[in-house]
Amino acid sequence: MQLYNSLGQTKQEFKPVNGNRVEMYTCGPTVYHYAHIGNLRTYIMEDVLEKYLRFAGYDVNRVMNITDVGHLSSDADTGEDKMLAGAKREHKGVLEIADFYTKAFFEDCKKLNIKYPDVVEPATHCIPEFIEMIEVLLDKGFAYIAGGNVYFDTSKLDSYYVFGKMNEDDLAVGVRDSVEEDENKRNKTDFVLWFTKSKFEDQELKWDSPWGLGYPGWHIECSCISKKHNGEYLDIHCGGIDNAFPHHTNEIAQSESYLGHKWCSFWFHVLHLNDARGKMSKSKGDFLTVSLLENKGYDPLVYRMFCLQSHYRKPLTFTYESLDNTAKAYEKLIKRISALKAEGEADTATADKLLLPFREALDNDLNTSLAITCVYDVLKADADDATKRYVLGEMDKVLSLGLLKGEAEAEDNSDNELSAEIEALIAKRTEARANKDWATADAIRDKLKEMNVVVVDTKDGISWHFA
Repeated sequence: MQLYNSLGQTKQEFKPVNGNRVEMYTCGPTVYHYAHIGNLRTYIMEDVLEKYLRFAGYDVNRVMNITDVGHLSSDADTGEDKMLAGAKREHKGVLEIADFYTKAFFEDCKKLNIKYPDVVEPATHCIPEFIEMIEVLLDKGFAYIAGGNVYFDTSKLDSYYVFGKMNEDDLAVGVRDSVEEDENKRNKTDFVLWFTKSKFEDQELKWDSPWGLGYPGWHIECSCISKKHNGEYLDIHCGGIDNAFPHHTNEIAQSESYLGHKWCSFWFHVLHLNDARGKMSKSKGDFLTVSLLENKGYDPLVYRMFCLQSHYRKPLTFTYESLDNTAKAYEKLIKRISALKAEGEADTATADKLLLPFREALDNDLNTSLAITCVYDVLKADADDATKRYVLGEMDKVLSLGLLKGEAEAEDNSDNELSAEIEALIAKRTEARANKDWATADAIRDKLKEMNVVVVDTKDGISWHFA
Protein backbone atom coordinates (compact mmCIF):
# COMPACT_ATOMS: atom_id res chain seq x y z
CA MET A 1 0.00 0.00 0.00
CA GLN A 2 1.35 3.41 -1.04
CA LEU A 3 0.29 6.39 1.10
CA TYR A 4 1.21 10.03 0.80
CA ASN A 5 3.23 10.98 3.87
CA SER A 6 3.03 14.67 4.76
CA LEU A 7 6.32 14.19 6.57
CA GLY A 8 8.45 14.25 3.43
CA GLN A 9 5.63 15.11 0.99
CA THR A 10 5.98 11.87 -0.99
CA LYS A 11 4.11 8.64 -1.53
CA GLN A 12 5.70 5.88 0.50
CA GLU A 13 5.07 2.22 1.12
CA PHE A 14 3.08 1.87 4.32
CA LYS A 15 4.87 -0.46 6.73
CA PRO A 16 3.81 -0.65 10.39
CA VAL A 17 6.56 -0.69 13.00
CA ASN A 18 5.29 -3.90 14.61
CA GLY A 19 4.51 -6.18 11.66
CA ASN A 20 0.75 -6.60 11.29
CA ARG A 21 -0.21 -4.24 14.12
CA VAL A 22 -1.15 -0.66 13.15
CA GLU A 23 -1.14 2.02 15.83
CA MET A 24 -3.36 4.81 14.49
CA TYR A 25 -4.25 8.16 16.08
CA THR A 26 -6.85 10.63 14.88
CA CYS A 27 -7.31 14.12 16.28
CA GLY A 28 -10.81 14.28 17.74
CA PRO A 29 -13.25 17.20 17.94
CA THR A 30 -13.23 20.19 20.24
CA VAL A 31 -16.67 19.66 21.70
CA TYR A 32 -18.01 23.19 22.07
CA HIS A 33 -20.46 23.06 19.14
CA TYR A 34 -21.82 20.69 16.50
CA ALA A 35 -19.34 19.29 13.98
CA HIS A 36 -19.82 20.84 10.55
CA ILE A 37 -19.63 18.77 7.40
CA GLY A 38 -16.13 20.11 6.69
CA ASN A 39 -14.90 18.55 9.94
CA LEU A 40 -16.73 15.36 9.07
CA ARG A 41 -15.06 15.04 5.67
CA THR A 42 -11.82 14.42 7.54
CA TYR A 43 -13.41 11.78 9.78
CA ILE A 44 -15.01 10.05 6.77
CA MET A 45 -11.66 9.74 5.01
CA GLU A 46 -9.94 8.54 8.18
CA ASP A 47 -12.72 5.97 8.55
CA VAL A 48 -12.10 4.67 5.03
CA LEU A 49 -8.38 4.44 5.77
CA GLU A 50 -8.96 2.48 8.97
CA LYS A 51 -11.46 0.12 7.35
CA TYR A 52 -9.23 -0.51 4.36
CA LEU A 53 -6.29 -1.33 6.64
CA ARG A 54 -8.51 -3.86 8.39
CA PHE A 55 -9.77 -5.13 5.01
CA ALA A 56 -6.15 -5.61 3.96
CA GLY A 57 -5.56 -7.79 6.99
CA TYR A 58 -3.98 -5.42 9.51
CA ASP A 59 -4.80 -5.38 13.21
CA VAL A 60 -5.66 -1.72 13.83
CA ASN A 61 -5.76 0.11 17.15
CA ARG A 62 -7.34 3.50 16.48
CA VAL A 63 -7.26 6.10 19.24
CA MET A 64 -9.09 9.44 19.30
CA ASN A 65 -8.97 12.29 21.80
CA ILE A 66 -11.85 14.53 22.79
CA THR A 67 -10.78 18.13 23.42
CA ASP A 68 -12.96 19.10 26.35
CA VAL A 69 -10.41 21.57 27.69
CA GLY A 70 -10.83 24.89 25.93
CA HIS A 71 -7.96 25.75 23.64
CA LEU A 72 -7.28 29.20 22.29
CA SER A 73 -6.88 30.57 18.79
CA SER A 74 -3.10 30.77 19.13
CA ASP A 75 -0.27 30.05 21.52
CA ALA A 76 -0.11 33.73 22.40
CA ASP A 77 -3.21 33.45 24.63
CA THR A 78 -5.26 35.23 22.01
CA GLY A 79 -8.74 34.69 20.60
CA GLU A 80 -11.27 32.97 22.81
CA ASP A 81 -11.43 29.90 24.96
CA LYS A 82 -13.75 27.80 22.79
CA MET A 83 -15.18 25.62 25.56
CA LEU A 84 -15.84 28.63 27.77
CA ALA A 85 -17.46 30.48 24.89
CA GLY A 86 -19.76 27.51 24.26
CA ALA A 87 -20.71 27.34 27.93
CA LYS A 88 -21.54 31.06 28.02
CA ARG A 89 -23.51 30.82 24.78
CA GLU A 90 -25.76 28.10 26.15
CA HIS A 91 -25.70 29.04 29.85
CA LYS A 92 -24.32 25.66 30.86
CA GLY A 93 -21.23 24.32 32.58
CA VAL A 94 -18.19 23.46 30.46
CA LEU A 95 -18.46 19.74 31.19
CA GLU A 96 -22.18 19.80 30.35
CA ILE A 97 -21.34 21.36 27.01
CA ALA A 98 -18.58 18.80 26.42
CA ASP A 99 -20.86 15.85 27.21
CA PHE A 100 -23.69 17.13 24.98
CA TYR A 101 -21.53 17.84 21.93
CA THR A 102 -19.47 14.67 22.33
CA LYS A 103 -22.68 12.65 22.08
CA ALA A 104 -23.86 14.79 19.15
CA PHE A 105 -20.54 14.20 17.34
CA PHE A 106 -20.79 10.43 17.62
CA GLU A 107 -24.45 10.51 16.57
CA ASP A 108 -23.33 12.28 13.39
CA CYS A 109 -20.60 9.69 12.93
CA LYS A 110 -23.15 6.90 13.29
CA LYS A 111 -25.35 8.45 10.60
CA LEU A 112 -22.34 8.62 8.29
CA ASN A 113 -21.34 4.99 9.01
CA ILE A 114 -18.10 6.15 10.67
CA LYS A 115 -16.82 3.42 12.97
CA TYR A 116 -16.43 4.24 16.66
CA PRO A 117 -12.69 4.30 17.51
CA ASP A 118 -11.15 1.54 19.60
CA VAL A 119 -10.24 4.11 22.25
CA VAL A 120 -11.82 7.51 22.92
CA GLU A 121 -10.15 9.57 25.64
CA PRO A 122 -11.25 13.04 26.82
CA ALA A 123 -8.39 15.39 27.61
CA THR A 124 -9.77 16.06 31.09
CA HIS A 125 -9.10 12.40 31.99
CA CYS A 126 -5.35 12.70 31.41
CA ILE A 127 -4.13 15.61 33.52
CA PRO A 128 -1.55 13.43 35.40
CA GLU A 129 -0.10 12.28 32.04
CA PHE A 130 0.17 15.89 30.84
CA ILE A 131 1.97 16.95 34.02
CA GLU A 132 4.38 14.00 33.84
CA MET A 133 5.38 14.77 30.23
CA ILE A 134 5.88 18.46 31.00
CA GLU A 135 8.05 17.62 34.01
CA VAL A 136 10.28 15.40 31.84
CA LEU A 137 10.56 18.13 29.18
CA LEU A 138 11.61 20.61 31.87
CA ASP A 139 14.16 18.16 33.29
CA LYS A 140 15.63 17.56 29.81
CA GLY A 141 15.91 21.27 29.13
CA PHE A 142 13.29 21.37 26.36
CA ALA A 143 10.93 23.57 28.37
CA TYR A 144 11.12 26.63 30.63
CA ILE A 145 8.90 28.56 33.04
CA ALA A 146 8.16 32.22 32.37
CA GLY A 147 5.42 34.49 33.65
CA GLY A 148 3.81 31.59 35.50
CA ASN A 149 3.41 29.49 32.36
CA VAL A 150 5.44 26.56 31.04
CA TYR A 151 6.71 26.88 27.45
CA PHE A 152 8.35 24.48 25.02
CA ASP A 153 11.69 25.86 23.79
CA THR A 154 11.80 25.30 20.03
CA SER A 155 15.38 26.61 19.81
CA LYS A 156 16.55 23.31 21.33
CA LEU A 157 15.42 21.42 18.21
CA ASP A 158 17.59 20.68 15.18
CA SER A 159 14.50 21.20 12.98
CA TYR A 160 11.14 22.64 13.98
CA TYR A 161 9.29 23.17 10.68
CA VAL A 162 9.05 19.46 9.86
CA PHE A 163 6.20 20.09 7.38
CA GLY A 164 8.17 22.96 5.89
CA LYS A 165 7.54 22.11 2.25
CA MET A 166 3.79 22.36 2.67
CA ASN A 167 1.79 25.11 1.02
CA GLU A 168 2.26 28.40 2.88
CA ASP A 169 -1.46 29.15 2.77
CA ASP A 170 -2.21 25.81 4.45
CA LEU A 171 0.36 26.52 7.14
CA ALA A 172 -1.04 30.00 7.72
CA VAL A 173 -4.55 28.61 8.24
CA GLY A 174 -3.31 26.72 11.28
CA VAL A 175 -2.51 29.96 13.08
CA ARG A 176 -6.19 31.00 12.72
CA ASP A 177 -5.71 34.53 14.07
CA SER A 178 -2.89 37.03 13.87
CA VAL A 179 -0.49 36.06 16.61
CA GLU A 180 0.14 38.76 19.18
CA GLU A 181 3.56 38.93 20.81
CA ASP A 182 3.88 36.98 24.04
CA GLU A 183 6.60 38.66 26.08
CA ASN A 184 7.16 35.47 28.08
CA LYS A 185 8.40 33.54 25.04
CA ARG A 186 12.09 33.22 24.30
CA ASN A 187 11.35 32.46 20.65
CA LYS A 188 8.29 33.36 18.58
CA THR A 189 7.67 29.68 17.75
CA ASP A 190 7.69 28.54 21.41
CA PHE A 191 4.34 27.22 22.61
CA VAL A 192 2.53 26.82 25.92
CA LEU A 193 2.56 23.47 27.69
CA TRP A 194 0.76 24.64 30.83
CA PHE A 195 -1.09 27.87 31.68
CA THR A 196 -1.27 29.31 35.17
CA LYS A 197 -1.48 32.89 33.94
CA SER A 198 -3.98 33.64 31.19
CA LYS A 199 -6.28 36.46 30.23
CA PHE A 200 -9.11 33.98 30.86
CA GLU A 201 -9.20 34.29 34.62
CA ASP A 202 -12.74 32.84 34.69
CA GLN A 203 -11.54 29.55 33.20
CA GLU A 204 -13.82 26.94 34.78
CA LEU A 205 -11.55 23.91 34.49
CA LYS A 206 -8.27 24.19 36.42
CA TRP A 207 -6.06 21.63 38.12
CA ASP A 208 -3.26 21.68 40.66
CA SER A 209 0.21 21.27 39.18
CA PRO A 210 3.84 21.76 40.25
CA TRP A 211 3.63 25.20 38.60
CA GLY A 212 0.40 26.32 40.23
CA LEU A 213 -3.33 26.06 39.55
CA GLY A 214 -3.92 26.00 35.81
CA TYR A 215 -4.71 24.00 32.71
CA PRO A 216 -2.85 22.39 29.79
CA GLY A 217 -2.02 23.96 26.46
CA TRP A 218 -3.73 22.59 23.39
CA HIS A 219 -0.94 20.47 21.90
CA ILE A 220 0.10 18.40 24.90
CA GLU A 221 -3.09 16.33 25.00
CA CYS A 222 -2.63 14.43 21.73
CA SER A 223 0.98 13.50 22.51
CA CYS A 224 0.04 12.11 25.92
CA ILE A 225 -3.16 10.34 24.88
CA SER A 226 -1.37 8.68 21.97
CA LYS A 227 1.53 7.58 24.21
CA LYS A 228 -0.96 6.22 26.75
CA HIS A 229 -2.98 4.11 24.30
CA ASN A 230 -0.75 3.63 21.22
CA GLY A 231 2.58 3.28 22.95
CA GLU A 232 5.87 5.02 22.15
CA TYR A 233 5.76 4.27 18.41
CA LEU A 234 2.88 5.54 16.26
CA ASP A 235 2.38 4.23 12.73
CA ILE A 236 -0.02 6.83 11.39
CA HIS A 237 -1.41 10.11 12.69
CA CYS A 238 -4.45 11.61 10.96
CA GLY A 239 -6.13 15.00 10.90
CA GLY A 240 -7.24 17.94 8.82
CA ILE A 241 -4.60 19.89 6.90
CA ASP A 242 -5.13 22.93 9.15
CA ASN A 243 -3.74 20.87 12.06
CA ALA A 244 -0.39 20.30 10.34
CA PHE A 245 0.84 23.63 11.68
CA PRO A 246 1.10 24.43 14.48
CA HIS A 247 -0.68 21.53 16.20
CA HIS A 248 0.98 18.48 14.60
CA THR A 249 4.30 20.29 14.32
CA ASN A 250 4.22 20.91 18.06
CA GLU A 251 3.12 17.35 18.81
CA ILE A 252 6.21 16.04 17.02
CA ALA A 253 8.46 18.52 18.83
CA GLN A 254 7.30 17.62 22.33
CA SER A 255 6.79 13.87 21.74
CA GLU A 256 10.21 13.22 20.23
CA SER A 257 11.93 15.42 22.80
CA TYR A 258 10.21 13.46 25.56
CA LEU A 259 10.76 10.00 24.04
CA GLY A 260 14.22 10.52 22.62
CA HIS A 261 13.41 8.82 19.30
CA LYS A 262 11.27 9.21 16.19
CA TRP A 263 7.62 9.05 17.18
CA CYS A 264 5.28 8.77 14.18
CA SER A 265 6.07 7.24 10.77
CA PHE A 266 3.17 8.52 8.63
CA TRP A 267 1.11 11.71 8.67
CA PHE A 268 -2.24 11.56 6.84
CA HIS A 269 -3.80 14.98 6.20
CA VAL A 270 -7.20 15.62 4.61
CA LEU A 271 -7.68 18.86 2.73
CA HIS A 272 -10.46 21.36 3.33
CA LEU A 273 -14.08 21.32 2.35
CA ASN A 274 -14.91 24.73 0.89
CA ASP A 275 -18.13 26.53 0.15
CA ALA A 276 -18.78 29.81 -1.64
CA ARG A 277 -17.09 31.69 1.22
CA GLY A 278 -14.01 29.47 1.37
CA LYS A 279 -13.02 26.96 4.04
CA MET A 280 -15.90 25.92 6.28
CA SER A 281 -15.39 27.02 9.86
CA LYS A 282 -17.41 27.00 13.06
CA SER A 283 -16.20 30.53 13.77
CA LYS A 284 -18.31 31.82 10.88
CA GLY A 285 -21.41 30.99 12.89
CA ASP A 286 -23.61 29.71 10.06
CA PHE A 287 -22.26 26.30 9.09
CA LEU A 288 -23.65 23.13 7.60
CA THR A 289 -24.30 20.11 9.81
CA VAL A 290 -25.50 16.58 9.16
CA SER A 291 -28.82 17.43 10.83
CA LEU A 292 -29.31 20.38 8.49
CA LEU A 293 -28.72 18.15 5.48
CA GLU A 294 -31.23 15.65 6.89
CA ASN A 295 -33.78 18.42 7.39
CA LYS A 296 -33.35 19.29 3.73
CA GLY A 297 -34.15 15.69 2.81
CA TYR A 298 -30.66 14.27 2.17
CA ASP A 299 -29.59 10.83 3.35
CA PRO A 300 -26.32 11.36 5.29
CA LEU A 301 -24.75 8.57 3.21
CA VAL A 302 -25.21 10.79 0.16
CA TYR A 303 -22.77 13.20 1.76
CA ARG A 304 -20.39 10.32 2.47
CA MET A 305 -20.52 9.34 -1.21
CA PHE A 306 -20.02 12.99 -2.18
CA CYS A 307 -16.78 12.99 -0.17
CA LEU A 308 -15.58 9.64 -1.54
CA GLN A 309 -15.96 10.85 -5.11
CA SER A 310 -13.01 13.19 -4.53
CA HIS A 311 -9.45 12.41 -3.43
CA TYR A 312 -8.69 13.28 0.18
CA ARG A 313 -5.63 15.37 -0.83
CA LYS A 314 -7.69 17.69 -3.03
CA PRO A 315 -9.82 20.57 -1.74
CA LEU A 316 -13.51 19.78 -2.19
CA THR A 317 -16.10 22.46 -2.94
CA PHE A 318 -19.57 21.94 -1.55
CA THR A 319 -22.67 23.09 -3.43
CA TYR A 320 -26.22 21.86 -3.17
CA GLU A 321 -26.21 21.26 -6.92
CA SER A 322 -23.30 18.86 -6.53
CA LEU A 323 -25.00 17.15 -3.61
CA ASP A 324 -28.22 16.81 -5.64
CA ASN A 325 -26.28 15.13 -8.43
CA THR A 326 -24.73 12.74 -5.93
CA ALA A 327 -28.15 12.02 -4.38
CA LYS A 328 -29.56 11.03 -7.79
CA ALA A 329 -26.54 8.84 -8.54
CA TYR A 330 -26.75 7.21 -5.12
CA GLU A 331 -30.46 6.44 -5.46
CA LYS A 332 -29.94 4.86 -8.89
CA LEU A 333 -26.99 2.85 -7.61
CA ILE A 334 -28.93 1.41 -4.67
CA LYS A 335 -31.85 0.51 -6.96
CA ARG A 336 -29.55 -1.29 -9.39
CA ILE A 337 -27.97 -3.27 -6.58
CA SER A 338 -31.30 -4.12 -4.94
CA ALA A 339 -32.45 -5.60 -8.28
CA LEU A 340 -29.71 -8.25 -8.07
CA LYS A 341 -31.13 -11.65 -7.12
CA ALA A 342 -30.07 -12.93 -3.72
CA GLU A 343 -29.82 -16.52 -4.89
CA GLY A 344 -27.01 -19.04 -5.26
CA GLU A 345 -23.35 -19.11 -4.24
CA ALA A 346 -20.69 -16.59 -5.26
CA ASP A 347 -17.93 -17.70 -7.61
CA THR A 348 -14.82 -17.01 -5.52
CA ALA A 349 -12.40 -16.91 -8.47
CA THR A 350 -14.53 -14.33 -10.30
CA ALA A 351 -15.03 -12.39 -7.04
CA ASP A 352 -11.27 -12.15 -6.48
CA LYS A 353 -10.78 -10.79 -10.00
CA LEU A 354 -13.49 -8.17 -9.48
CA LEU A 355 -12.01 -7.12 -6.14
CA LEU A 356 -8.49 -6.71 -7.49
CA PRO A 357 -9.00 -3.27 -9.16
CA PHE A 358 -10.74 -2.09 -5.97
CA ARG A 359 -7.74 -3.10 -3.88
CA GLU A 360 -5.36 -1.51 -6.37
CA ALA A 361 -7.29 1.78 -6.23
CA LEU A 362 -7.13 1.97 -2.45
CA ASP A 363 -3.54 0.74 -2.36
CA ASN A 364 -2.71 3.79 -4.49
CA ASP A 365 -2.95 6.49 -1.81
CA LEU A 366 -6.57 5.67 -0.94
CA ASN A 367 -8.07 6.57 -4.32
CA THR A 368 -11.73 6.43 -3.27
CA SER A 369 -12.94 8.02 -6.49
CA LEU A 370 -11.55 5.10 -8.50
CA ALA A 371 -12.88 2.68 -5.87
CA ILE A 372 -16.41 4.05 -6.49
CA THR A 373 -15.87 3.46 -10.22
CA CYS A 374 -15.03 -0.16 -9.36
CA VAL A 375 -18.50 -0.51 -7.82
CA TYR A 376 -20.11 0.41 -11.14
CA ASP A 377 -17.71 -1.91 -12.98
CA VAL A 378 -18.95 -4.82 -10.86
CA LEU A 379 -22.53 -4.11 -11.90
CA LYS A 380 -21.47 -4.20 -15.57
CA ALA A 381 -19.30 -7.29 -15.18
CA ASP A 382 -19.97 -10.67 -16.77
CA ALA A 383 -20.82 -12.42 -13.50
CA ASP A 384 -23.90 -13.88 -11.83
CA ASP A 385 -25.93 -11.87 -9.32
CA ALA A 386 -24.71 -13.86 -6.30
CA THR A 387 -21.08 -13.07 -7.13
CA LYS A 388 -21.84 -9.41 -7.75
CA ARG A 389 -23.69 -9.11 -4.45
CA TYR A 390 -20.82 -10.77 -2.60
CA VAL A 391 -18.22 -8.45 -4.15
CA LEU A 392 -20.30 -5.35 -3.47
CA GLY A 393 -20.72 -6.46 0.13
CA GLU A 394 -16.95 -6.82 0.47
CA MET A 395 -16.37 -3.37 -1.05
CA ASP A 396 -18.89 -1.89 1.32
CA LYS A 397 -16.88 -3.09 4.31
CA VAL A 398 -14.58 -0.21 3.36
CA LEU A 399 -16.85 2.29 1.58
CA SER A 400 -19.71 1.90 4.10
CA LEU A 401 -22.27 3.39 1.71
CA GLY A 402 -25.02 0.93 2.59
CA LEU A 403 -24.74 -0.65 -0.85
CA LEU A 404 -26.94 -3.58 0.19
CA LYS A 405 -29.35 -1.36 2.08
CA GLY A 406 -32.06 -2.03 -0.52
CA GLU A 407 -32.30 -5.58 0.80
CA ALA A 408 -32.30 -4.40 4.41
CA GLU A 409 -34.99 -1.84 3.65
CA ALA A 410 -37.03 -4.49 1.88
CA GLU A 411 -36.77 -6.65 5.01
CA ASP A 412 -37.76 -3.68 7.18
CA ASN A 413 -40.71 -2.93 4.91
CA SER A 414 -41.70 -6.59 5.02
CA ASP A 415 -41.56 -6.56 8.82
CA ASN A 416 -43.61 -3.36 8.91
CA GLU A 417 -46.20 -4.85 6.59
CA LEU A 418 -46.39 -8.02 8.71
CA SER A 419 -46.78 -5.98 11.90
CA ALA A 420 -49.58 -3.97 10.28
CA GLU A 421 -51.34 -7.20 9.23
CA ILE A 422 -51.07 -8.61 12.77
CA GLU A 423 -52.37 -5.39 14.33
CA ALA A 424 -55.35 -5.44 11.92
CA LEU A 425 -56.17 -9.06 12.79
CA ILE A 426 -55.99 -8.33 16.51
CA ALA A 427 -58.30 -5.34 16.06
CA LYS A 428 -60.80 -7.54 14.19
CA ARG A 429 -60.56 -10.21 16.90
CA THR A 430 -61.19 -7.57 19.59
CA GLU A 431 -64.23 -6.29 17.67
CA ALA A 432 -65.55 -9.84 17.17
CA ARG A 433 -65.23 -10.61 20.89
CA ALA A 434 -67.00 -7.36 21.76
CA ASN A 435 -69.86 -8.45 19.46
CA LYS A 436 -69.73 -11.97 20.97
CA ASP A 437 -68.89 -13.35 17.54
CA TRP A 438 -66.85 -16.20 19.00
CA ALA A 439 -66.49 -18.11 15.75
CA THR A 440 -64.74 -15.19 14.04
CA ALA A 441 -62.65 -14.48 17.11
CA ASP A 442 -61.52 -18.12 17.30
CA ALA A 443 -60.72 -18.24 13.60
CA ILE A 444 -58.53 -15.12 13.92
CA ARG A 445 -56.85 -16.61 16.99
CA ASP A 446 -56.01 -19.76 15.04
CA LYS A 447 -54.63 -17.72 12.14
CA LEU A 448 -52.42 -15.72 14.51
CA LYS A 449 -51.19 -18.97 16.03
CA GLU A 450 -50.21 -20.20 12.54
CA MET A 451 -48.19 -16.97 12.20
CA ASN A 452 -46.42 -17.79 15.51
CA VAL A 453 -48.04 -14.77 17.15
CA VAL A 454 -48.90 -14.91 20.85
CA VAL A 455 -51.66 -12.52 21.92
CA VAL A 456 -51.71 -11.44 25.56
CA ASP A 457 -54.73 -9.78 27.17
CA THR A 458 -53.74 -7.50 30.07
CA LYS A 459 -55.48 -4.90 32.19
CA ASP A 460 -53.71 -2.23 30.12
CA GLY A 461 -54.91 -3.66 26.81
CA ILE A 462 -53.75 -6.22 24.29
CA SER A 463 -50.12 -6.92 23.45
CA TRP A 464 -48.50 -9.47 21.17
CA HIS A 465 -45.18 -11.05 20.38
CA PHE A 466 -43.78 -13.81 18.22
CA ALA A 467 -43.57 -17.26 19.84
